[in-house]
Amino acid sequence: MLSELHMDLIAFFNKNKEELIREWENLIVISKGDPYKEKISQNGIAIFNIVLTMHTMSEEELLDSIEKNAIEISEERALANINIGDFVYNVNLGRTVLYSYLSKTGLNWADLQESINKINFCFDKFLYYAVTHYTEAKNKIIEEKTMFIDSTHQDRLTLLGQMTSSFIHEFRNPLTSIQGFIQLLKADYPDMKYLDIISSELDQLNFRISQFLLLSKKELIGKEKEQFNQNKLIDEVLNFLYPSILDGKVKIKKDIVDDITLYGYADEMRQVFINIIFNAIDVLNHHRIANPTIEIKCDIENNSHVVLSISNNGPMIPAELSKTIFEPFFTTKKLGTGLGLFVCKEIIEKHKGELTCLSTPDLTVFTIKLPLAASPL
Repeated sequence: MLSELHMDLIAFFNKNKEELIREWENLIVISKGDPYKEKISQNGIAIFNIVLTMHTMSEEELLDSIEKNAIEISEERALANINIGDFVYNVNLGRTVLYSYLSKTGLNWADLQESINKINFCFDKFLYYAVTHYTEAKNKIIEEKTMFIDSTHQDRLTLLGQMTSSFIHEFRNPLTSIQGFIQLLKADYPDMKYLDIISSELDQLNFRISQFLLLSKKELIGKEKEQFNQNKLIDEVLNFLYPSILDGKVKIKKDIVDDITLYGYADEMRQVFINIIFNAIDVLNHHRIANPTIEIKCDIENNSHVVLSISNNGPMIPAELSKTIFEPFFTTKKLGTGLGLFVCKEIIEKHKGELTCLSTPDLTVFTIKLPLAASPL
């Protein structure tokens, strides 16, 4: 049963309800683009009504009422995308206005202490429930947007795959013809200048085309896995890139375990080695590093995997970029496709391996871990 003090307090607030709400409305912060701004006044009245009835409910009933209102209001605030600081500020303004009216009741302040504690309880619990649910609602919105972005991104890759698959086969036909005629010219005119350069540039172009092709297909029709020698493949790549190595005056150091046999697609692994080593050469040339060096090391781990590291003494990859270098379409080059490292990672993972990068001010290391041919894929 309500005490006389509580009845007097409720009667006072009921009498001054409209004036109190109006004063609170004049103080609050409202965003111009808030789609629920017309409901803010109703929300204030809902909080005020909780205070009016707080002495008539049990603590459990009071908490249920507070939580229900807090969740409903915070859901609107999350959808409105307002600053949570503004929301907390507005709620606390309501508490301040209530306090200012308590001094006008004519009641003894000491007698009001129980009601003040109850008011604080209501507002504190309301803010707790509201902010908690607001955070959960915002996280849910972010997750939904992330899922949409990921889905859109995947659709983009799928479309790109369909487009490139058709485009590349059309492009490769004349390219194959050109390469064939180059071989005929070499046979008929072995001393003709520039044929080797033309052939090398066509090989580079074919390599770039293959990067796009790998985006459109995981496995190529009629293509079978085979055992191949890793060290022989690396030597082929270094010979292929020799003009670039010579032009950049890059020193190559090798410390490789003999007779490493892998199982998979040799041509795809060749592309991985070309891309990583060529990127290192390009970085060293672009930044004009003194004594530019690329070091290739190889070890056997647990008699089951080979661990190959390709390092260069170029500048450190910034920390904010290190997490995105393997993402598709990410590039720092003006004419780069942003597919090189992404394709490399795709190939290594298709071979049940791992590709990682560690960059320090002194050294940038790309590490490839692959199962040996004896280990089942």
